[in-house]
Amino acid sequence: MKEKFMRFMQGRYGVDTFSRFLLVAGLIVVFLAALAGGNIFGTVFYLLGWFLIIYCYFRMFSRNVSKRYAENQAFLNKTYRIRSYFQKQKNIWKQRSEYHIYTCPRCRQKIRIPRGKGKIEVRCPKCGETFIRKS
Repeated sequence: MKEKFMRFMQGRYGVDTFSRFLLVAGLIVVFLAALAGGNIFGTVFYLLGWFLIIYCYFRMFSRNVSKRYAENQAFLNKTYRIRSYFQKQKNIWKQRSEYHIYTCPRCRQKIRIPRGKGKIEVRCPKCGETFIRKS
């Protein structure tokens, strides 16, 4: 069965970041439509959610690889700032156990200081400002 599916998917685009986004967004919208009930608002959300899910599967099974690739690149370019912000926050939280992260009062540069060194004088590498912080 796995081999048949692999043969079927040969030459097709498959799953990418934009497809995953469409699938998750579609499922969330369908869930919200279920909570909204049977009114016109719920019906519109329900149809919108199913449209997103169907478009997601259309993209996955499409043989026009260059067009789907261009769509994914456009999506990645538009969401770059959001994705990089969350990646930076994830990286900062990962380092919190070993480092204090301070912001320079003059230039707002983030400075990473190792924990457990007591009160130290910190010098900003960007502007040269010095300030005292507990590490």
